[in-house]
Amino acid sequence: MEFMTPHGPARVEIDRPRDPRFLLVLTHGSAGGLDAPDLLAVREAVLEAGGAVAGVTQPFRLRGARAPGSAVKQDEAWVAVVEEIRRGHPGLPLAQGGRSNGARVACRTALAAGAEAVVALAFPLHPPGRPERSRAQELRGAGVDVLVVNGDRDPFGVPEAADAARLVVLAGEGHDLKKDPVRVGEVVAGWLGERMRPDAG
Repeated sequence: MEFMTPHGPARVEIDRPRDPRFLLVLTHGSAGGLDAPDLLAVREAVLEAGGAVAGVTQPFRLRGARAPGSAVKQDEAWVAVVEEIRRGHPGLPLAQGGRSNGARVACRTALAAGAEAVVALAFPLHPPGRPERSRAQELRGAGVDVLVVNGDRDPFGVPEAADAARLVVLAGEGHDLKKDPVRVGEVVAGWLGERMRPDAG
């Protein structure tokens, strides 16, 4: 299905167990799609853990753009589509997340979207070779608990433990987190299963 945002339509694919315990809204990075191995593994593991999963293809991707463009517009579109998704899942606690650029969006918009937690996969701490251009403040400023899952060989850097509620660094993984995506799914589902409750908040 497609939901209209202030910056064009977003495509949403929703999977849910019979009686979901929570809702995870998940999105892609700037270059890949929802078929990234880590996102597919997270979707499967979260469904098994009793969560509903809404995968969002953002408006810039549907337009065929190669890059997300304005962060402000991307965030506005994200908040709009999350609001639409939540209308179909009243009462469920919300987590949101994504990989790479999608993780940045999820951190920046957590409070505006009403999320209780953020899942940041392959958070791009800095541009490759530019550690002085740290984006750690996006993690620290999320305003909610953030789970970061990064590979120790990620050229975009690895956040510090103090930057998030929980940091999991996977040995031998690069930015694509495709060496052992099942492990990524297990980490996310385990954390959300402990963190998200219908009576939380």
